[in-house]
Amino acid sequence: MSVPGLHKFLFEGIPVRGALVRVSTGWQEALRRRATVGAFPAPVRTLLGEMTAAGLLMQSSLKFEGALILQVHGDGPVKLAVAEVRHDYSFRTTAKVVADVAPGARLAELANPGGGGRCAIVLDARNRPRGAQPYQGVVPLHDDQREPLADFSAVIEHYMLQSEQIDTRMILAANDEVACGLLLQRMPSAGLHNLAGRDEDLIGYHEDFNRLAHLAATLQRDELLNLDPDLLLHRLFWEERLQRFPVDAARFACSCSRERVARMLEGLGRAELDDILLEQGRVEIGCDFCGLQYHFDAVDVGGLFTPAQDLPPPPATLQ
Repeated sequence: MSVPGLHKFLFEGIPVRGALVRVSTGWQEALRRRATVGAFPAPVRTLLGEMTAAGLLMQSSLKFEGALILQVHGDGPVKLAVAEVRHDYSFRTTAKVVADVAPGARLAELANPGGGGRCAIVLDARNRPRGAQPYQGVVPLHDDQREPLADFSAVIEHYMLQSEQIDTRMILAANDEVACGLLLQRMPSAGLHNLAGRDEDLIGYHEDFNRLAHLAATLQRDELLNLDPDLLLHRLFWEERLQRFPVDAARFACSCSRERVARMLEGLGRAELDDILLEQGRVEIGCDFCGLQYHFDAVDVGGLFTPAQDLPPPPATLQ
């Protein structure tokens, strides 16, 4: 049995690359953390799992250090859904739900009932120059005929075709146990190593890619959720020669910290924090991604606005 994680591969002799992702432990940890402050409805958890899998698949083709952030901005019960995947394949995810979610609701019902939903794809480089803005591409949650896109994989395929001119086939699935997905992309005919190049004349007409995409389309949701990655790839592409690469582990990780929260509180100002202390006795901030709660009492708040040289020394420790 193969290990879970990100499985990258090439089709030998064909300008098509692929990736298969299966995340179980990390995805369950993300849901467990969120449940400590209130679990999302099941359809929202499914959407977030699919977005996480999509982010991992897309990150697998990037050659930069930083975060790929997928954001769904909705006009329905889900006002915002976010999946962030960093270059080391650590991820975190969250959502803002503002109304009741119907059982079994899909993307159109969750985030696009009024036709105004959109998805932003953000690339935030770790060494981005100060003052520079991250790259951002935006695509609506409907196709060129303004028909609502049925699921998140269709959104990414539409984005890759419209913004990057790359033939793409993506299949996603998630439940409370696993987040997984399959990605196929045609590489430019000019050279297999030129992954950033474009070959617009062949979009939609490359015979080998269309054949492989047709095979991928036969994959059922239950198969994607339950089959071992090696077995799944063999069943789909048993007549093809695949060049496989080492598996990359994916894990849940949150970058929140007390120091970051403190800097955010400093931006609110002393007067507003004093009002919160007067009403509640302490300031409480929860991380939307991991559910961790940060507490600041009157002494903590005072320290935020006291110059470092005026703070008392830390208590001595026994040697």
